[in-house]
Amino acid sequence: MEGINEKLIKLARATANRINLNGYHDNRSGTVGCALLAKNGKIYSGVNIHTACDLGFCAEAAAIAEMLKDGETIIDTIVASTYHGEIRPPCGRCREFMCQVDRANLNTRVIIDNNTIKTVDELLPHNWVSITKDN
Repeated sequence: MEGINEKLIKLARATANRINLNGYHDNRSGTVGCALLAKNGKIYSGVNIHTACDLGFCAEAAAIAEMLKDGETIIDTIVASTYHGEIRPPCGRCREFMCQVDRANLNTRVIIDNNTIKTVDELLPHNWVSITKDN
């Protein structure tokens, strides 16, 4: 039986599907796919959008936006994959973004590769949310 981590990895890989946008090679979507398991037990996914002037966003942000539409803010587990199938940890902006969506996301399990899981807190030990005085 497939475990939740394997299910998330499979979905992230399936979601990543490179598409060139507007006929320009620097404008593309789907080079990274993301899948997350929210506290409510639902799974959400998203793809990145990359544009020539950096107006796009990461796949993690897209998946989090989908989750927020359901009124959920807490992420249990998250994984991102390139369209080549390589698992990638979230960038610093996305790590911080998860913390700012909900402080509880410091406990989010991040799948780093097939054998490694870390929490957001381990990946971002001095995050902005935990060091601001007016929390």
